[in-house]
Amino acid sequence: MLNVGVIGLGKMGRIRVEALARTGRARVVAGYDPVQDALPGIPRVGSEEAVIAAPGVGAVFICTPNHRNKPLTLAALRAGKHVFCEKPPAFTAADVEEIIAVERVSGRKLMYGFNHRHHGSIRTMKSLVDSGQYGRLLWMRGRYGKSVDQNYFHTWRASRELAGGGILIDQGIHMLDLFLLLAGDFDEVQAMVSNLYWRLEGIEDNVFLNLRNRATGVVASLHSTMTQWRHLFSLEVFLERGYIVLNGLKTQSGTYGDEVLTVAKNRSTAPAATWEDEERTVFHTDSSWAEEVEAFVTAVERDCPVEAGSSGDALRVMRLIDTAYAAERHDSVRLHDERCGRLP
Repeated sequence: MLNVGVIGLGKMGRIRVEALARTGRARVVAGYDPVQDALPGIPRVGSEEAVIAAPGVGAVFICTPNHRNKPLTLAALRAGKHVFCEKPPAFTAADVEEIIAVERVSGRKLMYGFNHRHHGSIRTMKSLVDSGQYGRLLWMRGRYGKSVDQNYFHTWRASRELAGGGILIDQGIHMLDLFLLLAGDFDEVQAMVSNLYWRLEGIEDNVFLNLRNRATGVVASLHSTMTQWRHLFSLEVFLERGYIVLNGLKTQSGTYGDEVLTVAKNRSTAPAATWEDEERTVFHTDSSWAEEVEAFVTAVERDCPVEAGSSGDALRVMRLIDTAYAAERHDSVRLHDERCGRLP
């Protein structure tokens, strides 16, 4: 039985506590949150440090505001604990490299909460792409949006120093992780970032990204937004001999609609595919939270590598996010230079 300490008992912490209980292979023996009420059956301690140092704790779950993720991960690893941390792993790729250096010295397991990888639809999509039966991957398009109101910004999310950024690092990071899962790395990034509506410094409300892997030619397009006004998830994958489209995502709130995976294989005649050629699968339950925690516990128990949500996965996605922000700044300067002639 793996003894776990949980730092942060808000929405995500409670989800993780429930998932840990459902495994039957772990128990929470210490918890801390400066604001939230205690959870039944979880011994409450007085600080983050006390969770890490609690007797018998073998693994620490970090479910805190973004700015606490890096320092708490480092502290737990240095204390010899296995770590599960919510995304984002940190604010920059350099931060993640620092974490990886400590992870290697510690010899402990480190896993990040890229939960979307564990949805049944995503696993099916990955299997179909890898099978080769639809040919080579050509391009992908991801749209991920939600509607927020002023209450969203009455928390740490309204501060660049505490959140690390806006919608890209908050929600778009999941879609970028799926792009990497399906297509491998990207080495070319074009970006447009705006805060036209909410107008919070350093907290973008829309991001448009184009990505390309110059070796394979695969191109991906992402729109990540908090001015969708109606929650939306859509991931389209087009291959030489067909396509795989996921619309909707099964969540506890139900706000992203039904999770429907559509697959079609090209015919030899034009048009290559029609509506009648499509096969649809609806995923009625979301077991991703339980399966993600099960994967972490298994990695700890069997001393095997973290297969999804590893620190390497975290580094790759943070490199993309770094590049996206830098590309947006660079393109803005170049456009100003070419049109106005005011900059050297």
